[in-house]
Amino acid sequence: MRAFSELSEQEIMALAISLEEEDHRVFVEYAHAISANFPATAKVFSEIAEQESENRRRLIDLYRQRFGEHIPLIRPHDVRGFVKHEPIWMVRPLGLDKVRKQVEARIYETRQFYQRAQERATDAGIRQLLGDLAAVEVRQENVARQLGDEHLTADSRAAEAEAQRRMFVLQIVQPGLAGLMDGSVSTLAPLFAAAFATMSTWQTFLVGMAASVGAGISMGFAEALSDDGTLTGRGHPLLRGTVTGLMTAIGGIGHTLPFLINDFRIATILAIVVVLIELWVIAWIRSRYMDTKFLRAAFEIVVGGLIVFAAGILIGNA
Repeated sequence: MRAFSELSEQEIMALAISLEEEDHRVFVEYAHAISANFPATAKVFSEIAEQESENRRRLIDLYRQRFGEHIPLIRPHDVRGFVKHEPIWMVRPLGLDKVRKQVEARIYETRQFYQRAQERATDAGIRQLLGDLAAVEVRQENVARQLGDEHLTADSRAAEAEAQRRMFVLQIVQPGLAGLMDGSVSTLAPLFAAAFATMSTWQTFLVGMAASVGAGISMGFAEALSDDGTLTGRGHPLLRGTVTGLMTAIGGIGHTLPFLINDFRIATILAIVVVLIELWVIAWIRSRYMDTKFLRAAFEIVVGGLIVFAAGILIGNA
């Protein structure tokens, strides 16, 4: 996978062409998915798709003038910094609010790309075209947002993120949730294995703290190094890494602290209660911010937690 800063001007143009081709096909699919219930909105998405096709034509025309007929095959998922979008068939059914949010996310990402690409370009003609296309994406973003005021109910608008809220979810909630899930679940096995193997609250506390801090450092670095956030709007990698690392550590420390109590039985029961609270909080966050039904989120989290918890008890009693 290439870093955006490593791409040549020719490769940036080829990537822009691929991006417009992908957006065009996705927006056409979105329009088709909602055409039965929201024909007026589907028409708007079709018009946005046509604009993407026009953008692609303009890019290809300029590419031919500067670089010839061969266009290298370079796609968004070949470059670090782009969000990996789920295939459309995996996110059905596509309601109006879901489609609008995904359209906005794609347009925002494309606008970020053009603005960064314009900074990198040295050819005057390429710089001008990239700037023009960034302005087109801004207009399309405004159109997509206005659809919410026209078609969504008051309850839907209240529940749906504004631009600031979307960025908050992308930059804070998602990395924080990933850390909390990892810290709450992954530390269960070493903590309870140590508890039942040693029957010592202090030794168990030390193991839990070591596992929590170690997982926090590991997850923090992994998130910070995943991408630089310049194309995706996911925010500064240092911020994401810090949030992820802290939440990972907190997720593990929560059910480690009860083992400061000298009574092993009380400490273990309290730790289990804390685990259940943590899993409920994770399920609630997923339901609140990730468009996941609470019962489904709770089931997925609880099943995973129970498996890890059971593994720790089995290992500790071995």
